[in-house]
Amino acid sequence: MWAVAAGVTGVALLATACGSADSGSTGDASGDEKITLTVATFNEFGYDDLFAEYEAANPNVTVEHKKAATSNEARDNLNTRLAAGSGLSDIEAIEVDWLPELLQYSDKFVDLASDDVEGRWLEWKVAQATAEDGRLIGYGTDIGPEAIAYRSDLFAAAGLPTDREEVAALFGGDDATWDKYFEVGRQFKASNPDVAFFDSSAAIFQGMVNQMDAAFEDPETGEITALENPEVKEAYDAVLKAGVEDNLSSHKSQWSEDWTASFQNNGFATMLAPGWMLGVIEGNAKGVTGWDIANVFPGGGGNWGGSFLTVPAQGAHPEEAKALAAWLTAPEQQIKAFKAKGTFPSQTEALESEDLLSVTNPFFNNAPTGQILSERALAVKPEPPFKGPNYFAVSDAMSQAINRVDVDRTDDPATSWSKFEEAINALG
Repeated sequence: MWAVAAGVTGVALLATACGSADSGSTGDASGDEKITLTVATFNEFGYDDLFAEYEAANPNVTVEHKKAATSNEARDNLNTRLAAGSGLSDIEAIEVDWLPELLQYSDKFVDLASDDVEGRWLEWKVAQATAEDGRLIGYGTDIGPEAIAYRSDLFAAAGLPTDREEVAALFGGDDATWDKYFEVGRQFKASNPDVAFFDSSAAIFQGMVNQMDAAFEDPETGEITALENPEVKEAYDAVLKAGVEDNLSSHKSQWSEDWTASFQNNGFATMLAPGWMLGVIEGNAKGVTGWDIANVFPGGGGNWGGSFLTVPAQGAHPEEAKALAAWLTAPEQQIKAFKAKGTFPSQTEALESEDLLSVTNPFFNNAPTGQILSERALAVKPEPPFKGPNYFAVSDAMSQAINRVDVDRTDDPATSWSKFEEAINALG
């Protein structure tokens, strides 16, 4: 089903554009030829100013940015055009949850492995984008170490602490658990019944499942094990009890229009916040005061999301695209993207930079987000959860199951779980 990709142009990758990317050099990636490079992303990558910087240093390159509203929209577009053999951007951003699907077709992407970028990223980040044949199909952009974002004004109205260190202690500090998180939610609702405690039951489940070693598939056989894994059912029951029975949820689906609008009308008091979510919150809650971020996460540590830049082999300018992707993922650029939109670096040199650790975010009450997210990253287990080719499909079916109960209110938990079972069995 996969069409044969177009041949490469043979234009050499200039050392200043890739090999010296760690120095922040933009080089001249296109020689004398005037070209346009298209870059497809989703949500917020923090690249707008970086594209302008790259164009200024590379006068023969014009960067055209295509930004999808959601990860799902970007995935659908990529799969359709990859199968067609044409129409993809020169650089395609992909999200870690649907990366395993694409590793099966690694020959449809330029191999990005190079001595020039050896050791650039966290080892587990590189492993996520490396196919069985050894091809590296993606340069790591961000990782998603999670903290808890909260509305300090809504906490104050409920008689709860508002100082970020006191809030971290309220949730249990280093001993924080999901049970404690839900307990604080019930305390909040008892004093402030008209405001939801968290934004989305499906989002809470996502935070829980990202702490399971192998939630949906067997790492050895690749078989789907979601229905046999007791952790999955326990998390499903726990999140729906908290979200629906205890009414802690806003009963909205993340990324929906009413979810986006709820940032402007006191829709909820807390949400799970990987670094990349900070830019989403700030954009949706423009003009709203009170947001802060606590250096704590239920279960200790968690990583939600993280993306990669790939270079489809069907593109007209694969070497120039590779140079741009290398530059965008160099430490200086990753730090700039973090400052712009909160996308937390996966680059080892960036993680040690005082320029990162000293970052504060005025929107979140001048929270030291660089330091907080660095500490949250250290709390994440060094071995990421196993995600096989069916991970995205199973995860999507689970989100639908939770939303049928929490958002649509069409099913009770038992009925929706039965439908989830049917969906999983249909996957084979």
